[in-house]
This record gives sequence, structure tokens and C-alpha cells, in this order.
Amino acid sequence: MGKEFGRPPRAEENKAQVEKRLKEISDGNGVRETLTVEWRTQPLHVEVIDMPVDALYYNPGTHRVRAQRSHDPAQDRVLEEEPWAPESQAYLHYLLQMLPADPNKKDPDFEELQESLRVYRQNEPGLITRDGILVNGNTRRAALKELGTPHIRVGVLPESCTWDDINAVELSLQLRPDQRRDYSYVNRLLAMEEQHLMGRALADVAREFRIRATTCEQDLWILSCLRDLIERSRDGGAQLRLLDFEQHQEKLRELYRRYAKESAVNKDKAEVLKETRLAAIVLGFSKTDVRLIEPDFRDRYLDKRLPDGMKTAEEAPATVAIPGLNRTMKSAEPKVAQAKALTDTILKAKAVETAEDGLLTERSKSASETFGAAREAVEGALEPAGKDARVRKRKQAAQDRITDACQDIEQCITDLALAKASGSLDEEAFDEAVLALRETLTKLAVATQRSIKAPGDGVSWLRDSVRQEDV
Repeated sequence: MGKEFGRPPRAEENKAQVEKRLKEISDGNGVRETLTVEWRTQPLHVEVIDMPVDALYYNPGTHRVRAQRSHDPAQDRVLEEEPWAPESQAYLHYLLQMLPADPNKKDPDFEELQESLRVYRQNEPGLITRDGILVNGNTRRAALKELGTPHIRVGVLPESCTWDDINAVELSLQLRPDQRRDYSYVNRLLAMEEQHLMGRALADVAREFRIRATTCEQDLWILSCLRDLIERSRDGGAQLRLLDFEQHQEKLRELYRRYAKESAVNKDKAEVLKETRLAAIVLGFSKTDVRLIEPDFRDRYLDKRLPDGMKTAEEAPATVAIPGLNRTMKSAEPKVAQAKALTDTILKAKAVETAEDGLLTERSKSASETFGAAREAVEGALEPAGKDARVRKRKQAAQDRITDACQDIEQCITDLALAKASGSLDEEAFDEAVLALRETLTKLAVATQRSIKAPGDGVSWLRDSVRQEDV
């Protein structure tokens, strides 16, 4: 069962006006127009009439702005408690005009719709209940209201219409492939979840949304994951919102596929992968960057670059008691706990930054510094990860690394001559870099002793050079 919002204040007045205009049509006054909708699994032809724009109500349960309602928690609470109040309807009117990913900005699609209505007028009718509640056409009504247009063409649903019917008809109309303005990503996830929670089988929900059942399962997993992230981001009064993830659709879908694949091999590694990729998504990295993060990303690249305050000591797995069974089991793998702790730190910093919205307070300054340090560390780790990924992609071996290093050193010779000529050489910094090179070559010589049993001239020279340094 969907949420019941009751009847709006002007319900009886609207109903009388609707009945009057339907009667005028049935008496043969004016051109007759009908709209076909899916009504309780059957097609239904409903009459279309003109109604005053200002007399109608936005549907407080519309999926169009479900996620965006959290943009202003205070107004969202009023909307939940008094959906027909003028301030609640005004809030819906505002959200319908704004960008789904950032309700502080006007949606270009809304402006395009508004211009189309101004030039060509209304091509397709909306849909209302007899009480004057918009089932379809909420955005069109907002655009017409902004234009100052007095009337809107709407189809009228049967008198027996319930709130479950309103939800079902809205979805069926929205999911037609020829609709002009789709639901945003998160609102589509919410609509899918709502249908599933109403007891519908996953296969039926998938068919309704014209996707495969596996895709529906993936999207519900993503929504559950987002809810978990939001809960973990809570820091005092600050908390992330679903709309903060509107622009991450492809990254989240890739995460699900990679997580599912890794889970089949090693559950703990899959959890580390998930947490690290989620942290990178919250930090705002691109899809190609996030794709570089594998289960060993933290061990190989990230740990050494993280600030000390973001590192957690690796402890032996603890045991937790199973209530009622008098038994214990091993708790989460330490690496999983470390990955979650880092993600939580980033989530909380992002939540405070979003809530403060540029205010220069001690709390926002600390959150901004934490967020910036985390992003810098991940960005630094992604660079060698990217190089390694390219190496793996080209199936290069260790010798190709040496070749690349030789090219860099040859370029260094040219740069050194140019710097000397221009008097810009920092001799102390260069000396430190050469010492770092010596230390790296020493490590390479030790590695060859473990890996190469029959050394050639090159490896022998490297080992001899290191021995001479030791002497």
C-alpha cells in the first residue's frame, strides 16, 4: 500500500467543476478529446477537459522529485505533515523547476519545456483525479504557472481512483518510451523500490520498468548501498542525501558488477573493493579513475599516501558472540574495517561540507581539510595505479619498466643541461633525487638476487655496483 495523503481543501469545488465540464463534453459542447491510460492493467480512454492552472494541486507523492525533497529538511517535514498547505505546494513547485542533481540551480530541461509551451502551447494533456490532484503533468503545470497561462488540458481519472491507482498510473505513463522528461536516476530507483515493497515480484517490477530482472536487482542493491552511505555520513546535524548521488549512475553500476564478480572469489576482498571505490565516488573522481581501484589498491598504493590521522591500526580479527547460541564467530576482516573507517571519514567530511555550504566555521574548515587531504591521497595513489593498469593492459614485463626509466633519465640529462644554462638548477634537490635513485637501485639489486638465478651482464653489473657502494 502506498501512502495516503487524503483530500485537498478545494476537493469538493474541483470535483464540481470537473463534473460540470465533463457534462458539457457529453452534451456535445466543444471538440471531444480523449487520453488513453493504463488503468488496473487495462487500457482506459478518459475524457480531456480544461482546468484552471491555479485550482490544481501537485501530487505530494510524485516520484518526479522524491529524492530532491530532502534538499530542505524543514520544508520536507512540512510537506510530509501538511501536503496541501500553500508552503508545501510552493516547495514542490520550486523543486519541479530545479536541476535534480543540484536543486540550487535551474534545470535546463525545465526551461526548454517552458519555452516549448510558450511557443507551441500544450501538445499533450496532463492527468488529474476528480479532486484536482495532478497524476501526470506536474512539471507542465509548473511551467504553465510560471508562464502565467490560465488553463491546462487534463484527462480525468474515474471517481473510484485511489492513491494506489495514482501511483500505478503515474508510473505507467512515465515509463512509456516516448516521454519527454525522464525521472532522474535516484527517483527511478525509489519508484522501483516502492513497487517492490508493495509486494510485487522482482520480475514484474523489471517488466514494468522495461529492464531485465538482473538490472532491477542491481538497482535495488545500489539504492540499499546509498541508504547505508547516508546513514554512515551522519555527523551531528549534517548528513548526505540521496540527491547527492544523482550523477554517479554509471560508476555505481560498474561498482555492482565488479563487486559481484569479486564476491564469488573472496568476500572480504570484495568488501574492501566496494568501500574503496565508494570513497573515490564520494570524493568526486571520474569513472575511468574509479575503475582503476582493485582490492589491492589500498595496500599497494594508498596506505603510504594517507595522512596519519586517516590510518587505522591493523588488529587481529576479534570474535563476536552469536546471541542465543552460546557460540562466537570471527568479526570483519581488519582490512575491511580499515576501508570502512576511511570511507566513513570521507562521508562525514562531505556531509559537513554540503551542510555548511561554504560557511567559514571551524567545523567546515576541518571537514574541508579532511576531504582535501583524502582526495589528494587518493589522487596520488591513482597515478601509479593507472600506470600499472596500462602496463598490465599492454602485457609489459619488468624489463619495460627499466626501458621507461632509461628514457626518463635521458630526458633528465637534457633538462639538466638546460637548467644549468639558465641558472635555475636546484643542486641540493637534484642531489637528494640522485640519492633516492641509488637507494632504488639497491632495492632492485636485492630483488634480482631473489628472482634471477643465472644473471647476465646487466644484472651482474647492477649487483657489483651495489656491492661497491656497500664497501
